Amino acid sequence: MSAKIFACFRSTLAVIMMMLLGLANANAIEWPQEVTEKEGTIVVYQPQPESLNGNILQGRAAMSLELIDRDEPVFGAFWFSARIDTNTDNATVRDVKVTQVRWPESTEADEQRFTEVVEKALGSSSFNISMERLSASLANAKQEKQSLENIKNDAPNIIFRQQLSVLLSFDGAPQFREIEGSPYERALNTPFAVARNQQTKKLYLSSGTFWYTADNPMGPWQTTEYPPEDLVKMLPKPEDATPAKSASAPAVIAVNTATELVATEGKPRWKSLTEGKLLYVSNTETAWIREVSSGDMYLLLSGRWFKAKKEAGPWEFVRADKLPTSFNDIPPESDIGGLRVSVAGTTEADQAMLDAQIPQTAAIKRSETKLTVEYDGEPKFDAIPGTKVAYAVNTSTQVLKINGQYYAVDNAVWFVASAAKGPWTVADNIPTDEIAKIPPSSPVYNTTYVEIYDSTPEVVYVGYTPGYMWSYPYYGVPVYGTGWYYPPYWGRYYYPRPPTWGLHVGYNPWTGWNVGVSWSNGFFSVGVGWNAGWGNNYHPGRCCGGYYGGGYRRPVVINTGDINIGNSVSIGNRTNISNKVTKNNNISGNRVGKNNLYNRPENRVRNADSKKINNNLRQATHNKSRDNNVFADKNGNIARDNNGEWQNRNKGNWTPAPATKQRVETGLSNRDISKPVTMPSRPNTDMSRPNNMNRQMNNRNIDREGLNRSRNARQHGMAREGRRGR
Repeated sequence: MSAKIFACFRSTLAVIMMMLLGLANANAIEWPQEVTEKEGTIVVYQPQPESLNGNILQGRAAMSLELIDRDEPVFGAFWFSARIDTNTDNATVRDVKVTQVRWPESTEADEQRFTEVVEKALGSSSFNISMERLSASLANAKQEKQSLENIKNDAPNIIFRQQLSVLLSFDGAPQFREIEGSPYERALNTPFAVARNQQTKKLYLSSGTFWYTADNPMGPWQTTEYPPEDLVKMLPKPEDATPAKSASAPAVIAVNTATELVATEGKPRWKSLTEGKLLYVSNTETAWIREVSSGDMYLLLSGRWFKAKKEAGPWEFVRADKLPTSFNDIPPESDIGGLRVSVAGTTEADQAMLDAQIPQTAAIKRSETKLTVEYDGEPKFDAIPGTKVAYAVNTSTQVLKINGQYYAVDNAVWFVASAAKGPWTVADNIPTDEIAKIPPSSPVYNTTYVEIYDSTPEVVYVGYTPGYMWSYPYYGVPVYGTGWYYPPYWGRYYYPRPPTWGLHVGYNPWTGWNVGVSWSNGFFSVGVGWNAGWGNNYHPGRCCGGYYGGGYRRPVVINTGDINIGNSVSIGNRTNISNKVTKNNNISGNRVGKNNLYNRPENRVRNADSKKINNNLRQATHNKSRDNNVFADKNGNIARDNNGEWQNRNKGNWTPAPATKQRVETGLSNRDISKPVTMPSRPNTDMSRPNNMNRQMNNRNIDREGLNRSRNARQHGMAREGRRGR
């Protein structure tokens, strides 16, 4: 069996297995869905999207009209424009506007009647679809795939250690502040609990389990089993703490510049993969690969690949679409199968790119949504070069000044005020053109990924894509962070900015970005903090505290006053290499539907009840007796998947579809049907007039290639949906 045939067989088998898993998912949203009118029932088969722009979905769908005065259903296709609302794992399709209808087997006399029934029914109904199915179906859509300009891909300092180790990262030179009521100071600009005796200058570091001591913040750090008792009492004792000997403690490596750590448990153990073309190190949590033919080594850090001939470097950035072809052959089920999401052109990478296009949305209640911005003194703004935008530097909230007006983003909601200190109200619109000019080199760049879609006197419809959470599509794969270093603000308070490096970030297709895998900082498996309070010289951040750069949340809370690390990861779980994922250490909602900011408990009070907002819409229902196997091709022909064979709908019957011809004659023009053709979207079309294309195209051969892609996407979406609850 050839490698290509074997790969195809393996892929097909994987899809079948995932489909079987999907059958057990009680929460699956099934298709087709139906709406009943007095004239009969309209059955809508799973939509086939053609584009997604913000929260506007455009596409087509096959349908059947079961009229009360006819024995046989009438099949047709319609093109539509609709809004989508996303909520955790599902999306609601509403405000459906039918822009084109085709009835291949209707008479001219019936077309107007059928069209009026469908337009009325769909316009007053809403449909639910899982995020997995929506994302997978967009694979067939003609999506705009842009990579960021001016993203920074310089390699960080890369340290190799042949023992379990952890980075003690300082944001610049170590900064200390007094802990009230004690003889100690604490380090502010690090994610870890570091204290210094004010008299002896002796330093102590705790993970909640292990203790370390040093004479200099930059080390060397040594373990100790006899930390000061008064300091121990200031730290909360972990509930699941077990006695630990210093001999099992990871080494601590202190750094104050952009650094990544590659730690192995002993000497690197290389294992062969993909017919000996690639080797990988099996005893590390960092993706570390060697291409045999060239001898080049590759590391994956924050979604970026770097290569070198030796550990000492120099390490050179390699775009994901320029990797050796052998990377595409990494088996999905292998120990490093999770790396495929970072290899451009793989199914996993393509799916991640589609996920990134679907916004998380919410309807925000004006009456329940408030914002207060706290500054360290009077508001202070820095201009962003090349724009008319300035941003506030002495606050944890992301505040922009544009043409004398003030705009702020808090948990993916825009606010507006006429003064820097407010009062703030939920914004109906923003100067989009100016905000779009903010470059990645600015610490407020992520605000360009938050949008306002629509508004009423009561609610504002908003949404964000993963760029708000610092995840970006870059030449076919997701990368984390812009690569730029954003200096923190120091005054009475300390406001750090979001980093790209030092968090040991890895991407998993099912949960998104994960931080703090066990060897880098996972041994800090509990929140640790000083119970002496925040003190006088540190401000924890207005909305959520700590190291978040203002205006967005993530559970890795660095230096909040509690100095809470907030991740619980067990040693040996190769989070960012395989698909074995730990819980509670996701840094953002980049995997579609997961960790939606709007649905976090502290934000839910702002959300309007979608049922009350859309109480004028009927919810389409699913009839279990119908199979989701009917499709509309790009020309509006209706086809059915009959156990892998395509059938045409022709004169009220399903017949085997003829082979596709290279060119066909239509009433429009001669087209090469191997190329995508999109029916024109005409929102202002007078739908009371019959579509004169219907009978002219009635005998056109179906687009097998396009239908095959639609079928595969539908199956893939079902498979992903089935894995949701695993």
